Amino acid sequence: MTENQKEIKSILATDCGSTTTKAILIEKQGDEYRLVVRGEAPTTVEAPVEDVTKGVLNAIQEVEELVNKKFLDDDFNIIKPGKSDKEGVDIYISTSSAGGGLQMMVAGVVKSMSTESAERAALGAGAIVMDAIATNDGRLMHEKIELIRNLRPDMILLSGGTDGGTTTHVVEIAEIIESANPRPRLGTSYELPVIFAGNKNARELVRERLEKKTAFEVVDNIRPVLERENLLPARLKIQELFLEHVMAHAPGYKTLIEWTDVPIMPTPGAVGLIMQEISKQQNIQIVGVDIGGATTDVFSIFENPEPGGEPVFNRTVSANLGMSYSISNVFAEAGLDNIMRWVPFKMNERDLRNRVRNKMIRPTTIPQSLKELVVEQGISREALRLAFKQHKSLAVGLKGVQQQRTISDAFDQEESGGTLVNMMALDMLVGSGGVLSHAPRRNQAALMMMDAFVPEGFTELTVDSIFMMPQLGVLSQVNVKAATQVFEKDCLIYLGTCISPTGIGKEGKKALKITITYSDGKTVEDEIDSGLIKVFPLGVGETAEVDVLVYKPFDMGEGKGKNIKKTVRGGTVGIIVDTRGRPLIVPTNEDERVKKLHQWIRAMDAYPESIFSY
Repeated sequence: MTENQKEIKSILATDCGSTTTKAILIEKQGDEYRLVVRGEAPTTVEAPVEDVTKGVLNAIQEVEELVNKKFLDDDFNIIKPGKSDKEGVDIYISTSSAGGGLQMMVAGVVKSMSTESAERAALGAGAIVMDAIATNDGRLMHEKIELIRNLRPDMILLSGGTDGGTTTHVVEIAEIIESANPRPRLGTSYELPVIFAGNKNARELVRERLEKKTAFEVVDNIRPVLERENLLPARLKIQELFLEHVMAHAPGYKTLIEWTDVPIMPTPGAVGLIMQEISKQQNIQIVGVDIGGATTDVFSIFENPEPGGEPVFNRTVSANLGMSYSISNVFAEAGLDNIMRWVPFKMNERDLRNRVRNKMIRPTTIPQSLKELVVEQGISREALRLAFKQHKSLAVGLKGVQQQRTISDAFDQEESGGTLVNMMALDMLVGSGGVLSHAPRRNQAALMMMDAFVPEGFTELTVDSIFMMPQLGVLSQVNVKAATQVFEKDCLIYLGTCISPTGIGKEGKKALKITITYSDGKTVEDEIDSGLIKVFPLGVGETAEVDVLVYKPFDMGEGKGKNIKKTVRGGTVGIIVDTRGRPLIVPTNEDERVKKLHQWIRAMDAYPESIFSY
């Protein structure tokens, strides 16, 4: 199919989520590909239906009705390639996170080295990492065996040791897995896949212990030397085994696999693909987030600290941070004070706790009043902040590099390498998930991302309009042109550019002077005090030249008190100047907090005026 990209004029794509299956139709219109229509239906992987294809067919039938075109024959098979303008599609593709997605365990020798590299490999392939086992993780052998038996992962990734190094500790971990005799989560009729991506000298020793009890696979070492990670072979093998072992035993997936023209991918892995493609094409550094009901995924692509190295892609999943099923976990982890700091009115603690509990026991409900919406968006800020904090702790440089030490030193090492997430270098922030994509006002989504991620310097703020990034990720493997055009034209909604100096200034003191030169030659000049947000108009598709002179102690990346010039892109909000300071500090006094939040909300035009009467 890739050799015949010119012939692809219509694409049908589905994403089987844990609760909803989404279908989109993309067609070539003139010289470019565009989204035509979208349909959705409940996912049917669980009882009573227990056949994922039923939900897929229902979503496709909705698309059929919307475009008055036939994609399914009388036996409910997808008609392809398209024989006429009223029938069939050239290609059908799909992603899936139904049935809980891909749930993995990783194991390695040193917790802060090989085990962490294995975790990055699994997360980058689209998995949820249930737990990580290491020789030095402080747990006794029987505890590790019990853990593996109880968790019942879909797959295990085993790593450890540099090529040519000692094999003893890697073999010890293999013996723990052997003793656990793990059974897979889906179906008891097949063996659990175990991928070995460690010291090549230990391959046969590990194989002896695991080949008889598991579906054993070997790939290149993910940490062949201390100074280098090699994650791609492990990631590709994970996705291959996800399709062959995990999905093949999920209800209805065998049929779905036969329908698709390219292998089904885990939803988060596909999202990572399209982000990497956009980063590569536009030569930009990206952070993306998908906040769901149960989990929050964070993706990032930043420059490699090694000269000449490829950009580094990282993904993390916060499995206990979500806006419905996991909302109580957000409350527990963030704490009452951190949640309340985003609520722009006085509120009883019991009232807040009850609202959180109600959302947890009725996860599919949406806010019915402005007050409920504001509280939910306040909680979302903390879910996003905590997920991003977790991401930064994992998106780090390699540990143990260029250090003289013994093996005992390595086992004691717990310190983290420096994070690769550089907010001043970040070019684009992409928000996705119901609370961001479906916010009643786009200004609300912009403010939520500003408060949660605290961008620095010049950062473009965008949201995924209807969460079609998974389908576009798979499509990028078949037709890059189609995937990127739809991403740019129909998927991304540009909110605008956020201009945020670092440093903390005194209230009432000038923070910066900004000069905006619009494309029609009009110039706007303004001086902005510390602690404020100010929005300047700049529409979707428009650009302007901006000259920012920052006053001490503020910095825009060029040094304190220096100026910087840049061409910025507009959006539905415009140019947002944020002089609230970095780090962002919200007053702890209730009256002062409410006053400040009102000030920021008015500046962003985030909510109706009635919010100020609560």
